[in-house]
This record gives sequence, C-alpha cells and structure tokens, in this order.
Amino acid sequence: MSTRDALVHWTRRPAPAGELPRLSRPSWAFDAVIALVLAVWTVIGELNRSYVEVQTGPDIAVPPPVRIPSPPTAPHPVPAVEHVLPPAEPWELLVAVLTALPLLVRRRYPLAAYWAVMGATLLLHRGAVAADATTVTFASGLIAAYGAAVYSPHRKAAAASLLAGAALYAVFPLVPDVDKGLVPVLVLLPVGLAAHGIHTWRARTRTLQEAQQAALRRAVEQERARIARELHDVVTHNVSMMTIQAGAARKVLDTAPDQAREAMLAVEAAGRSAMSELRHVMGLLTMTSDGPDPAAGADLAPQPGLDRLPELAERVRDGGVPVELTVRGTPAALPGGVDLAAYRVVQEALTNTVRHASGATVSVLVEHAPGELRVEVTDSGGRARPPGPGGGRGLAGLHERLALYGGTLHTGPRPGGGFRVRAVIPVEGP
Repeated sequence: MSTRDALVHWTRRPAPAGELPRLSRPSWAFDAVIALVLAVWTVIGELNRSYVEVQTGPDIAVPPPVRIPSPPTAPHPVPAVEHVLPPAEPWELLVAVLTALPLLVRRRYPLAAYWAVMGATLLLHRGAVAADATTVTFASGLIAAYGAAVYSPHRKAAAASLLAGAALYAVFPLVPDVDKGLVPVLVLLPVGLAAHGIHTWRARTRTLQEAQQAALRRAVEQERARIARELHDVVTHNVSMMTIQAGAARKVLDTAPDQAREAMLAVEAAGRSAMSELRHVMGLLTMTSDGPDPAAGADLAPQPGLDRLPELAERVRDGGVPVELTVRGTPAALPGGVDLAAYRVVQEALTNTVRHASGATVSVLVEHAPGELRVEVTDSGGRARPPGPGGGRGLAGLHERLALYGGTLHTGPRPGGGFRVRAVIPVEGP
C-alpha cells in the first residue's frame, strides 16, 4: 500500500463512537511528566543563548567575537565561531513553556493541543531562538502531531492539520540542524511513539471487543426475557381457561350434558386461540433476514390489542366468571408494543382471577386520557384456589414489559376485598 493509499484509508476509517474513553491515572501522569519535562527543557534551552557554529571551506574567514582553535591533535585546524544571542525576554520564556504544556491534554483534545503547540512554536520563533530550544520544540511538535493522528475522532480535520503543520515546518525555520546529538532523538522518538500507538490501538480494540460482547450478552438476556413473557402470557391464560372449563364439564357431565358440551366447546376455542398465538410467537422466532419465511404459511393472526378485549372478556364469561368491560375516552391509534402491553395487563389480571379467586366478579376499565393510557382490572374476591405450578412470573413480566414503554404497574389487595391491577402507560398525543 502506497503512502497516499494509506493516508486515504486512515482518513476514511470509522471514527470512534461516542465520547473518548476516560483516561487512567497512569495515562494522565505520563502526559503530565512529558509536558513538564519538555517545558522545562525548552526553557533551559532558551536560556542558553550561546552556541558554536563550525565554519567549513578553505577560504572561510572567521568573524568576531571569538575564534576557537581546533585541538592540536587535529590533522587540519577547523575554525569555529561562538554566537551569543540577546538575553531572553519574559514573554519568550512564557511562550517556551506553552510550546509543551498543551501536551497534557493531547489525548482528550488532540487537535486543540496540536494547534496550541504549533501556534506557540511559531510565536517563539518570531524572536531569536536558541538552537537547543528549537530542538525541544521540534520534539514537542512531533508528539502533538502523533496525538492528533492517533486520538482525534475527526479524521479529515486531523489529516488537514498534519499537512498544514508540515507546510509550516517547511516554510518557517522550525526544524533544528541535524547533528550527531540529534540523530538518536530523531530515531528513537518516532519508534517510541509508534510502539505506544500500537499498544494504545490494541488496548482500544480489546476494550471495544469486551463492550460488544457485554452488549451482545445483554441483548440475548433481554430477548430471552421477552420470549419468556410472551410464552407465559399466551400459555398461562388459555391453559387456565381450559382447566376451569374442563373441570366444569366433568362436574356436570352426567347431570347437564348440554352445559358440559358448551364447556368442552369453550375448551376447544381456548385451545385454538392458544395454538394460534403460539404459532405467531414461534413464527417470529424462526424468521430470518434472508431466504424464505418459514412462518409464511402458518396462518398467523396479528398480535392481540385492545380491540380484542371484548373477545377476551367473552371467553372468560364462558368460563363462568362475570366480566364487565368499560372503555372511556376516545380511542387513539397506539403503537403496537403499547397496544399489546395493555392487552397483556388485562389478560394476566383475568387469568389470576380465574386461577385464584373462584366465584369473583371482575371489572375492567380502559381509559384513554390525554397523554396516557390507563388500564385497571379489579375483582370482588372469592374462594381462594390452591396455587398451581409455574405461578409468580406473570406480574413480574408485566412490570418489565411496561417499563420498556415508560409505564407503571400497581398491584395489591383492595380495602373492601378483592384485588386490583392498575397500569398507566404514557402515549404521544395526536
């Protein structure tokens, strides 16, 4: 891959989602040490106002102020000149500190830190800058550029900033003279930055993978809970009705065959309803995004909603439990999930009455109020039946279902006897 292709790939790769990760204390400490050391080093280099320039060429005349002879052991004497700059002014020392201090936030605000370092470096070089200070500011610029390239989520802006910085280094005298003392810095600093970048990339990749695995586990757990709620609501109600009707048919089979026949018809209807809803749930579970739909020929009924409450109440009446259904307000179009949740509230409350309060009468109230839907199911109490197996999950499932839509569920005994289930679900206005 060429340099151009690598740059294009880097600028087009996805940016990190969400906020930048919080830095650990060791990372903050490392950046603070780097910023402090480079700032102090820049100030010390700026205070060193003298430097030696070696003159080359056979006819070079050495100007004043000082001529430094070569060592007597040298085969050819090399003339050199010591230059002395004017004393550093206070503003120059302050700007020298600012050429490295922004590195403290190079990971949190990479582009801002990069341009702060570049701006301070340009301002410092407007005056007479010592050679040692130029060397340190060059190192600070490399670290700031590395931070912008690695940590900035704005790829195109970072690429443009790096190209602009390279142009500034080419136009202005910001690059130090390369001598033997600077070669280790120019070699080891990029190597160290590259190694640190690889380590950071691996750490980010590992963190992202762990976050994705945790999100996947949560999604699986939520889907399992949703399936368990659906199966509970579908099976429990219809099986409870079938059990009650079969028991009633058994008791009157010899004395009232007509009533027994009606009870068995109710059992058959409840069984058909249960099978229809189970096919619907299983069809949703087996659907895939590609290929033929395995549930296409299953004759699936739509998910029930409040429009099917009269049918639900009639089935419970056929089981011998008087049910009064009242609807107040103007019914509005509800989201499918809210409509199903309200239906399940009534279904679960009626199921509990059938299973645990023999002989009770039930009142169902559905009220369409501005901004919310209210569902209340109350019963008068009755002879308590022994609890059957598998109880205890229905109301907990309703709490979880309603919480998905911001709704609340209140359940408990009534002061005058009986039991009340009341749900409030917020809905958007027309």
